[in-house]
Amino acid sequence: MAYQKLQVERALEVIPSDTIDIPAVSGPVVDSTMTQIPPTTSTIVDGTQDFTAIVGLVGSPVIVGTSIARVVSASDTTITLDAPIAGTVAVGYKVFVGATNPGCVLYSGAGGDIKVLTAGNDEVTFTGVAAGAFIPVQVKRVFANPAPPAGIIALW
Repeated sequence: MAYQKLQVERALEVIPSDTIDIPAVSGPVVDSTMTQIPPTTSTIVDGTQDFTAIVGLVGSPVIVGTSIARVVSASDTTITLDAPIAGTVAVGYKVFVGATNPGCVLYSGAGGDIKVLTAGNDEVTFTGVAAGAFIPVQVKRVFANPAPPAGIIALW
């Protein structure tokens, strides 16, 4: 039986969200560590950055640990997010600036049902996905509800 060989060059562990698409890894990324413990659980403080100088920052997705949120506003060294982030200690973060995810295929590390938003904006639930399986459909988002299996990787 013939099969299509999947060749990828980029990958990102998926953080499921009902409102935020999987970040596109093709654009610029601010990859840094908070320099202070944030004053609230929805801010990032980094004295090594000038966030006002980054074009397209507002609206960009941010990953902090196992949390994903969007940038709402930025000042010199602080960005405010639209949702709380995991923990209140100085940790690493990544801001995926400006790029839009055109669609990616998924790898499922554990088995189960996976609800997605396709590149064509269709909501589809793949039922009974086997552990170690690929989903060869262009996907923009993996929904958090219902809870998907662990270990989903986005591939471009």
